[in-house]
Amino acid sequence: MTTAWTSEAKGIGQYADVNGINLYYETHGSGRPLILLHGGLGSGEMFGPILPALTANHQVIAPDLQGHGRTADVDRPLSIETMADDIAALIKHLGLEKPDVMGYSLGGGVALVTALRHPEVVGRLIVVSAHIRRNAIYPEMFAQQAQVGPDAVEFMKDTPMYQLYQRVAPRPEDFGRLLGKIGDSMAKDFDFTEEVRGLKVPTLIVAADADMAPPSHYVEFFALLDGGQRDGGWMAEGRPKGGHALAILPGLTHYNIFASPLLAAVATSFLDAPQA
Repeated sequence: MTTAWTSEAKGIGQYADVNGINLYYETHGSGRPLILLHGGLGSGEMFGPILPALTANHQVIAPDLQGHGRTADVDRPLSIETMADDIAALIKHLGLEKPDVMGYSLGGGVALVTALRHPEVVGRLIVVSAHIRRNAIYPEMFAQQAQVGPDAVEFMKDTPMYQLYQRVAPRPEDFGRLLGKIGDSMAKDFDFTEEVRGLKVPTLIVAADADMAPPSHYVEFFALLDGGQRDGGWMAEGRPKGGHALAILPGLTHYNIFASPLLAAVATSFLDAPQA
């Protein structure tokens, strides 16, 4: 891990009291709104390297999820479903009309569940490096995830996650608490297969070719949305009916895809394409 999780891009930072949490968010650029959700143990600053590309035609709104970055933790578990409700509440608080939502890793799960639970507030959806079943990841990942907890603070001190948290968190001493909640969250089983079949918003699935789950899992995700079932046709008549798409990005991993120009390129291409 060599990427420093800091950003030279300075946005307008504000707080919103929504869904029982004082949620921090930054606004960058102008244009069609895009809610941008960071990965676990990170913050919106993770996307600093690609923000210029994303803000060329979009107003990017980057919240810090519960207990992350500048958003202090509250007395509730770290749940994808609850954080999705936070994001839906933020969209309503800001008076946005169906903004697009893009999330990476933990944020990708939150983005997906926001669209599943609150489709009326989401325009287009981009899910980056997020699996839809817990058992989709490589078996050795479970052992790594099991080590995430309060006792891992000392081990984490040389990582960009710890350094970012110490720099921006309202209560830097809470890093161990965050690790504990993340560890508990990752230990819970989940399977969104059936819910994904009914996804109502145009969705781009993005993954690295060496991600936390094999490429076949993201193809499976795409297939649930009618993708990869037939030839696309000269006039694209065979593409998925809901406007869904899939991108497997070469030469990347789960741990650098969020800062890649390739991610920015496929995301903006999807977001800026004419509505079907």
